[in-house]
Amino acid sequence: MDIDIDNVSMQFGDFTAVKQTSLQIPAGEFFSFLGPSGCGKTTILRMVSGFLEPTEGAIRIGGQDMRGIGPNRRPTALIFQNLALFPLMKVWENIAFGLEVRGISKGERRRRAEELIDLVALQGQGDKLVTELSGGQRQRVAIARALAVEPAVLLLDEPLSALDLKLRQHMRAELRAIQKRTGVTFIYITHDQGEALTMSDRIAVMSQGVIEQVDSGEKIYDEPATAFVATFVGENNPFYGRVMSTDGPYAVIDSMLGPLRGRNKQRLIVGDRAILFVRPERCRLANGEAVDNVIASTVDRIDLEGAFRNLFVRGEGSRDIVVHQTNDGMIGDLTPGQRINIGFDADDALVLQESGLSRQ
Repeated sequence: MDIDIDNVSMQFGDFTAVKQTSLQIPAGEFFSFLGPSGCGKTTILRMVSGFLEPTEGAIRIGGQDMRGIGPNRRPTALIFQNLALFPLMKVWENIAFGLEVRGISKGERRRRAEELIDLVALQGQGDKLVTELSGGQRQRVAIARALAVEPAVLLLDEPLSALDLKLRQHMRAELRAIQKRTGVTFIYITHDQGEALTMSDRIAVMSQGVIEQVDSGEKIYDEPATAFVATFVGENNPFYGRVMSTDGPYAVIDSMLGPLRGRNKQRLIVGDRAILFVRPERCRLANGEAVDNVIASTVDRIDLEGAFRNLFVRGEGSRDIVVHQTNDGMIGDLTPGQRINIGFDADDALVLQESGLSRQ
């Protein structure tokens, strides 16, 4: 079912957790709300699920206004961070619990539970207690239990946060595959950009109760709409200044490192305060080839991370500039204190209006 969030806001006393927000999520989409703690993303989820009523606006699911309709009567299911499984029940009993509440016979409950056990790749685990399972297996039980009641919309509130890195990465692929197989609309809450970028059809990036941008993961990463999105999603090198000239789709800012040129998607004009952003992987050593922007720098330190290394360099009087280099055997040796030139193309840089950056 489609979800329509129509001019919704949520206040707790004098505090506005979600400012007036409108958003449409089509049926069958894997949609993520991404943002730091306290940005309002879980509040939106709780409004969709029925645990909170919006202060203003309406939430419609499948065209029906949900005001006054409690969580147990909505076509939604919610997976909490702590999973809330029953430790003294067997796996199949956990999965079938919602069906038992609805008065479904034991035989039918077991049959449906076994179908879902197969769906989430837990064959042979149905008669175990959930305490005998690994973290990733318990995660799958929670998903199967939510799907047992055949919701039109599955709501997931940071369900992978307690897992270790490798298991989280594995479960990302599992969740996406399950969503594709079932066709259920997923609304996923996370502060982890890797989760959002990996799994989502679209992402809403939130800050202080406001949706800053809604787009595909590729667009969010490559074409951030605001300075906050540019710094919250992935790493970025920011250079502050004012627009000193414009040239068609480009602008030049007068940074403390000299003029720097990048794409001017917001159509800023001369005199506007701006930040030029360039991703570390788009920076490179400028060894004499033609490049739009060159910064004379000094190597501060070098961090090797196996498949790639990070160069931390400084221009005159500037903060760290980070350069990602693929460890392909051709990157050469550098030492702290060495003078080098860092370069990047104008097409790889984005000039945005100066505004608040992410602190995370």
